[in-house]
Amino acid sequence: MSATQDPPTLNAAGKYFESTIELLNQIRDTQMPAIEKASELCADRIHKGGLVFMFGSGHSAMMCEEMTPRQGCYAGFIAMVEKSTSNHHAIIGSNGLRAPLYLEQYEGYAEQILKSFRFGEHDVLWVVSTSGIRPLVIEMAMGAKERGMPVIAMCSRNHCDKAKSGHSSGTKLTDHADVVLDNKCPSGDCAVEVPGLEWRTGPVSTITGAMLVNMIRCRTAELLIEKGTTPDLLPSHQFVGNTSVEEQLERFYESYRRSLAHLYT
Repeated sequence: MSATQDPPTLNAAGKYFESTIELLNQIRDTQMPAIEKASELCADRIHKGGLVFMFGSGHSAMMCEEMTPRQGCYAGFIAMVEKSTSNHHAIIGSNGLRAPLYLEQYEGYAEQILKSFRFGEHDVLWVVSTSGIRPLVIEMAMGAKERGMPVIAMCSRNHCDKAKSGHSSGTKLTDHADVVLDNKCPSGDCAVEVPGLEWRTGPVSTITGAMLVNMIRCRTAELLIEKGTTPDLLPSHQFVGNTSVEEQLERFYESYRRSLAHLYT
């Protein structure tokens, strides 16, 4: 293309790519202080024998599973994935979408989830919700604070700050958080306008959320090493017949088992 030619017009796929890359750049440019604060909190608590519980309902539960269990993960992070609010792949009928969406708005449900766990003095709760306005995620954070736990929130400031709270208190997830990570998603999550469609498509929270999760995973591991705690990482189990991988996998299982001790004592 010559210097005088206009750049090619992007189709919807190209627009999604460019929009997402821009959001990732914004995370790098604006979120490093919050990433550092969250990583320091996680490393400090894991070093002291605590656990970082991660909760998300609906699609946000994927961010919890991105942290653990995942290649390169290590003991200290716990994915709290409630099937009642995350298993809705059928959309209609049994395990459909209507019931989980209703439960997210039901006040009092979060406390029943929290009662199923025995939290320790060094534990942390990390709540993932792009909107940050549903009663379920707000009350998860409120319940954690009542139990003396610090709260990390990951949401879209763009959406959360503008939207009305769905909780009777009028508060939002960010009002109960010690650290707020902004996934930089636009209101409604989707980033691409397609002529002829009333609503935008191309959600970006999966990509930006996974970036934040993995940045914190990596930095927390680095800080743990500095504190003298070497985490046992989950290796790729695709190296069939590799004895060292099999041995490392067993070390990971044992390390994870030991990390759960205070949940059962």
